[in-house]
Amino acid sequence: MTKLRLAIVGAGPAGIYAADILLKTERSFDVSIDLFEHLPAPYGLVRYGVAPDHPRIKGVVNALRDVLDRGDIRIFGNVRFGEDITLDDLKKHYHAVIFSTGAVRDAELDIPGIDAGESYGAADFVSWYDGHPDVPRTWPLTAAHVGMIGNGNVALDAARVLAKHADDLLPTEIPDNVYEILKASPVTDVHVFGRRGPAQVKFTPLELRELGELNDVDMVVYDEDFDYDEASKDAIATNKQVKVIDRVLQKWRELPSANGAGGEASRRLHLHFWAKPVEVKKDADGNVASLVYERTKADGAGGVVGTGEMREIPLGQLYRAIGYFGSPLPGVPFDDRHGVIPNHEGQVLAEDSNDILPGVYATGWIKRGPVGLIGHTKSDAMETVTHLVNDQGSWWRPEDPSEEAIDRLLTERGVAWTDLEGWHRLDAHEMSLGEAEGRERIKVVPRDEMIAVSRGE
Repeated sequence: MTKLRLAIVGAGPAGIYAADILLKTERSFDVSIDLFEHLPAPYGLVRYGVAPDHPRIKGVVNALRDVLDRGDIRIFGNVRFGEDITLDDLKKHYHAVIFSTGAVRDAELDIPGIDAGESYGAADFVSWYDGHPDVPRTWPLTAAHVGMIGNGNVALDAARVLAKHADDLLPTEIPDNVYEILKASPVTDVHVFGRRGPAQVKFTPLELRELGELNDVDMVVYDEDFDYDEASKDAIATNKQVKVIDRVLQKWRELPSANGAGGEASRRLHLHFWAKPVEVKKDADGNVASLVYERTKADGAGGVVGTGEMREIPLGQLYRAIGYFGSPLPGVPFDDRHGVIPNHEGQVLAEDSNDILPGVYATGWIKRGPVGLIGHTKSDAMETVTHLVNDQGSWWRPEDPSEEAIDRLLTERGVAWTDLEGWHRLDAHEMSLGEAEGRERIKVVPRDEMIAVSRGE
């Protein structure tokens, strides 16, 4: 074996980092890597899962761009796995495949009334405001009082976008259709519900601080949520991140808007801790009318227990941001319970026997579930790549491993794929759209327009 032909399905951070790590790994063979992505543009959730007002994400994008721009990785965008190219196709033309398709669906919340009208998964909302080409161009922002269930970064991101004035998003790459709808939003109050206390939240200090920097938005926290138990006090004393979060929240307790007393801003963002969702009540039309939640308390072991005290807050719209969930891939084993591809350290396992499937690997969220940040993705990829390199004896034996074979195959099937040069073309086009408006970038949203620009048509 003198060359490994590797396919990677998914061109987000997980897939790009896996490719980069493999190319830099000490090995006794050459490597040729093709990245397949179902969207016309790369970067996955970095492009379509992070709020547009997060400038720090540019550093991640720049790092990913540097990897692709080296020129030693081919990318095939707008190629749907299972439709345009199959697992059997990959076996004919590659020695192995790494799946890095992430997790883009919302985890389910099993409470009565969650199926009400105006009840949504936050992942869909995030995809909309990030200009994902496969979601509708419109979003029904019609409620003054909106609820957000969850205490992670996605929940705070989505809540921030709901509460923020649209004009304050103009310096970002927000698509025009998103700006116009947010501009017309009637929202006055956004309520964020978390079933644990302030010392057990899942969001980061940076996400929290950004809420307090919103223009014309009052932060509202409630004194009753800060009666800390010993475990919470210990977490604040020993964990720097928790200490910073507590410091920010304590500062907000001193604001005129604390405890819902009312401030001077036209909008308010309420943080409700110790609040376990119990039921979504519907109005006569079957739409969200309110959220009923049970007050919880610390159980002394880092968890919570219910107090039996029920509360109800009127809402006109509700989002759940309790985690992402992976999606199955045609012909690939899938764990429906956990939303991942079953695997041992990235080596994919057969569903019926748990035997290792030769030549099939996974990395990123589809491997371990939707937890962790970019740093975890790198260590994930390292583990998977290590097995891939050591498994040389069990790789597939492709009929035609030539690089030209994939171009021919996609051409014969009429697939209008996009390549790295096409991404550069789309990237430059979006930046020119932004420059005309005095902004850094304006995203192109329709898939057909993305393809046309990428392919120079």
